[in-house]
Amino acid sequence: MGIFDLITGTPGLSGFGSASTAEQVTDGIDASNLTVIITGGAGGIGLETARVLALRKAHVIIAARNMEAANEAKQLILKEDKTARVDVLKLDLSSVASIKAFAHNFTALDLPLNILINNAGIMFCPYQLSEDGIEMQFATNHIGHFLLTNLLLDKMKNTAKATGIEGRIVNLSSIAHNYTYSGGIRFDNISDRTGYSDKKAYGQSKLANILHANELSRRLREEGVNITANSVHPGLIMTNLFKHSAIIMRVLKFFSFFLWKNVPQGAATTCYVALHPSLKGVSGKYFLDCNEMPPSKLARDEVLACKLWDFGNKLIYSVSKI
Repeated sequence: MGIFDLITGTPGLSGFGSASTAEQVTDGIDASNLTVIITGGAGGIGLETARVLALRKAHVIIAARNMEAANEAKQLILKEDKTARVDVLKLDLSSVASIKAFAHNFTALDLPLNILINNAGIMFCPYQLSEDGIEMQFATNHIGHFLLTNLLLDKMKNTAKATGIEGRIVNLSSIAHNYTYSGGIRFDNISDRTGYSDKKAYGQSKLANILHANELSRRLREEGVNITANSVHPGLIMTNLFKHSAIIMRVLKFFSFFLWKNVPQGAATTCYVALHPSLKGVSGKYFLDCNEMPPSKLARDEVLACKLWDFGNKLIYSVSKI
């Protein structure tokens, strides 16, 4: 798919393209036997994803830091469909303690888990550290989802084995994964202020999302587990993610209006990868506009993916001891 397809919304091999909406790509799909966790489901494309999955009758768990917004999102979904199954749970992805508490609280509900959508994220924020001393964009966008996925993986494996239904893990990345630090990941100084760039730090975290999905996919295949892991670029959508660079992004949008999507279009690729039957068994891939696309060379680096996996485990272990 090229720039012409992006501008015109011309469908790709999947039958969908940049103009497709989340409702369109899930039309006719019955998800009534599925339980889904979506991080950051209280607003933006996360909320639209939660709404459409609930519309398709999935049991949706909205994991969010802002519980007031999460409950408002739940009521918005219920207003549209009184029979929707929606629950909310507190989750702060920048906090190891909060992630562990979320996993414990979800497990206590004794629910199955078929789909995990790692959607939440922050973007272009000024240099700051999480409560665990990790650079905030890396902590929230990657480490948080890496730990959350690992803590929920046994539940997903058990669900897939007991039901015979393929589990799916979807990481929201970005085309920004192309713009990162030299070598991709600053392993030796991941949380240093020196050399920090808000744009490159974001790109680094989005590269990490793809590498995580790829390495997870490899490990699941090796283990023979009926779970897939893929990453997606939702497209350019003006949401609260741009709050740290609102003016410059609005200027950019003015000059590149033809590249931007609305929220229903922005949630389409996530919903497609999470639900569409044509992707059964497809794993370790990167999707743009509901079509498989090759990510950057760094994102396809298997050695880098394995190194990041080990680095993430060591980092989490080190902060858990504090």
